Amino acid sequence: MKNRSPSGLQRALKTALFGGALLILSACGGEQIQVASQNTQNLPAMVVIGHRGASALRPEHTLAAYTKAIEDGADIIEPDLVPSKDGFLVARHENEISGTTNVADKPEFAARKTTKLIDNVSVTGWFTEDFTLAELKTLRAKERIPQNRPGNTQYDGQFEIPTLQEVIALAQAQSKAKGRVIGIYPETKHPSYFKSIGLPLEKRLVDALHAAGYRGPKAAVFIQSFEVSNLQEIRQMTDLPIVQLLSANGQPEDFRLRGDTRKYADLAQPAGLREIARYANGIGPSKDMIIARTAQNRLGAPSALVANAHAAGLLLHPYTFRPENPFLPADLRSGDPASPSTRGDMAAELKLFLQAGIDGFFTDDPAVGRAALDAYLRTK
Repeated sequence: MKNRSPSGLQRALKTALFGGALLILSACGGEQIQVASQNTQNLPAMVVIGHRGASALRPEHTLAAYTKAIEDGADIIEPDLVPSKDGFLVARHENEISGTTNVADKPEFAARKTTKLIDNVSVTGWFTEDFTLAELKTLRAKERIPQNRPGNTQYDGQFEIPTLQEVIALAQAQSKAKGRVIGIYPETKHPSYFKSIGLPLEKRLVDALHAAGYRGPKAAVFIQSFEVSNLQEIRQMTDLPIVQLLSANGQPEDFRLRGDTRKYADLAQPAGLREIARYANGIGPSKDMIIARTAQNRLGAPSALVANAHAAGLLLHPYTFRPENPFLPADLRSGDPASPSTRGDMAAELKLFLQAGIDGFFTDDPAVGRAALDAYLRTK
């Protein structure tokens, strides 16, 4: 895909596909969903992305969290995707699910607790790839970080694990109900690992998106991954928008597996960004790569990443803006700065990043994000 100027790229990506007439299609694995036919409406040039839904307000990766995100003004909802044993894509941050479901309380699944090497890290627990979709649907979600979000524990045990098709159906139904396009931002989790066990994610995801009516570079979808080769593979399958995720530390797992010593920091340099632009439309960097913290845990000066990414024709959607004190710079915390659950001034943090030139952002609290973005846009 040829590089574009930042303004041209934004224009190319800000139009999304959504339609009025509904069709019934059988998508990946035979599950029936309602699919919107293609008409053209607009996504904003700057977007609020509900990170795992409104995960500061509902247990993450549930239809309730995604719905709350949309109600609170998110333009896009983000499902992280892992497969079931029978090949369905489901929304979980990790394939190990003891931290986000009640699987440990299910005696019928006790024998499935095991230890696996996931991306060279030993992990013990229960894994989606050892359960059929029907079995996963018997589980119920719970709050992953109750010490930070005690209010979310009131919802423990209420919500199922959603499939990708259910997330798509929600986004399309809400687009019609709200009169605005709701995009989706699926992430392929641990793609090299899943390929190694015979459950590759790439074709399953692309086929499901195409079947649901998402086609072309103007579709209301961004496909993201922390690995590189799977995004390059996806680029050969589709012209849907792609975003390369970048971490402040470490390297892509597929680089490690093939002996490539480059780190994410190398990909964030001008030459690395130009390489990314050959297969992706944007980057999703850790927010610390744009504005790092000082020794006093305050925000420092912006780096050159925004300017360099835009020069390569790439959008920037940094992650993750969270409202609770532990996730905020020291000077933006409220009340007891050591409180794990007290909320600080996330809007002030966002203002500085918006002034640095980002094109959108991932947030656990889309209501605060929406208000901050709207306030910033009023000043322009």
